[in-house]
Amino acid sequence: MGKAIEITDSNFEQVIQSDKPVLVDFWAEWCGPCKMIGPVIEELAHDFEGKAVIGKVNVDNNPIMSSKYGVRSIPTLLVFKNGEVIDKQVGVVPKALLSKKLETALA
Repeated sequence: MGKAIEITDSNFEQVIQSDKPVLVDFWAEWCGPCKMIGPVIEELAHDFEGKAVIGKVNVDNNPIMSSKYGVRSIPTLLVFKNGEVIDKQVGVVPKALLSKKLETALA
């Protein structure tokens, strides 16, 4: 079963260079909306296993990448393709919307 991977400042660049689309969830332990979307991220990791990489960045522990990508409010979700940001979503959204963003990235 697919599971969201933990992404850190040290492995971030390596992860986003995947040949598959990458969805990165910037979150924090103290963030209520982040806790709401957390289970959705895990479901997406399962749904897109083998097709996309789904990961989470704890902004408190990884300030470098959070700052580099201008993450000011959380949750912020970025979709990468070939190492470049192709989509961004801030705040809690339905799973269907995130699935659609990943499907688009796969096309």
